[in-house]
Order: sequence, then C-alpha cells, then structure tokens
Amino acid sequence: MSTVLTSKGQVTIPKQIRESLHLGPGSVVDFAVNDAGEIVIHKAEPAPPGRVDRFEAARGRADIPWRTDELMALLRGED
Repeated sequence: MSTVLTSKGQVTIPKQIRESLHLGPGSVVDFAVNDAGEIVIHKAEPAPPGRVDRFEAARGRADIPWRTDELMALLRGED
C-alpha cells in the first residue's frame, strides 16, 4: 500500500490502516522508526481533559504593544 507525499510533507493514511487502528478525524497518532528502519504508527492517547497545549495557552497573552516592524528592528539590533 503506498501513498504520495504532498509538498507540505503530508500523506493520507490509507482507509484500511485508519479502520484497523480505529482512527477518525481528530485522532492523535504517534510515529516511530524501529530498528529495521521501518516507520511505525500507533494510535496515541489524547491529552487528558483540561490539559492545554503550552503554545495555545500563551497565544494572545502578551501585554507589550509591539508593532511588528518595531519588534523586528529590536531583534535585528537596528537603531
């Protein structure tokens, strides 16, 4: 069974594999490489309820009113 890699590095997991692993929209999966160099996919447990992704938790929380051009000048060391 084969599939094509998109320009974004995405692939479609074939239906037979999705059904075998009971994967549906929003399912979490883990990828690993075994000792033989083969890719292994496992259905992963979703994050426990109430656990928030650390990046999502920080989104929109900054209280510094930087404009993008001002921030980029600061990061580049421009006066």
